[in-house]
Amino acid sequence: MYLPAFVLKQRFAATAHRYELVELRPDGSEGRSMGIAQQKRLALREHVTFYSDQARTQPVFSFTARQRLDLGAGYDVQDASGRPLGYFKKDFGASLLRTTYQLEGAGVRGTGTERSQALALLRRVLPLPLPIHFDFTSAEGTPLLHVDRTLTLRDRYVVRVPDDRLDFRVAAAMAVGLDALLQR
Repeated sequence: MYLPAFVLKQRFAATAHRYELVELRPDGSEGRSMGIAQQKRLALREHVTFYSDQARTQPVFSFTARQRLDLGAGYDVQDASGRPLGYFKKDFGASLLRTTYQLEGAGVRGTGTERSQALALLRRVLPLPLPIHFDFTSAEGTPLLHVDRTLTLRDRYVVRVPDDRLDFRVAAAMAVGLDALLQR
C-alpha cells in the first residue's frame, strides 16, 4: 500500500493522543481521510491503533513496543490480523545529540535523523514547540521518507514518501511514533 504524501494532524482528546491521517494531493491540497490513530496516555507499553473511521470501529493496523518503558525500545508495525508490516527503533546512542531511528519495511531498510543539528540541540534545552524535520535514507543513500512538523497550535506533520517500496502503514506508524515518542 503506497501513498506518496500525507498530512498527520494531532487532534485534541482528553485521555489519549489522537491523530488524523489525510492524503496530500500533488497540488498541496488535502484529500481524503486515510484514518485515525489513537494512543492511550501514560501507558506502560506503547501501543497505537490506526482505524479506518472516525468512530474508531474498524482497526486496520497498529504498532506496539517490544518492551515496557525502554528508551531504546523497538516497535513492531502489524496489520489488523497481526501480520508484520515493518519495524522501527530509536537508536539511543546516536540520539544523544540528534534523534536517530532505524526503519524497516518489506524490502526497505533505512536510517532517519533530524535534519538540523542546531534545532535538535535547541529542542533538548528549550521547552518550546520547535519545528522537527526528519530525513530517512536507505544504506545506499536513496531517500525513503521525509517528516516535517510545522509550527501550529496542534502538531501537524507533512510526510513525503519518495520510495514507493515503503508501505504507507509503516510510514504512518513512524510519523505518529515520532510525535508520540518525542513528547516524553
